[in-house]
Amino acid sequence: MSRLLIMAGVVLVVLGLCWHLFPKMGSLGRLPGDFLIQKKNFTFYFPLTTSILLSGFVSLILYLFSKR
Repeated sequence: MSRLLIMAGVVLVVLGLCWHLFPKMGSLGRLPGDFLIQKKNFTFYFPLTTSILLSGFVSLILYLFSKR
């Protein structure tokens, strides 16, 4: 359990540094394929492309760490 928490902390620190060093990464939630529907009193946002990219990234990280 401690190894998992340490790895999660390291991943969070690396992501935080990347977010700071690459400010364009803030547009991650506004990719083509992310749906935004705005009506008069209604806003619906569904980040489909962002979800697929993040899922692939997390799957890759978990795959790399499970090989040990």
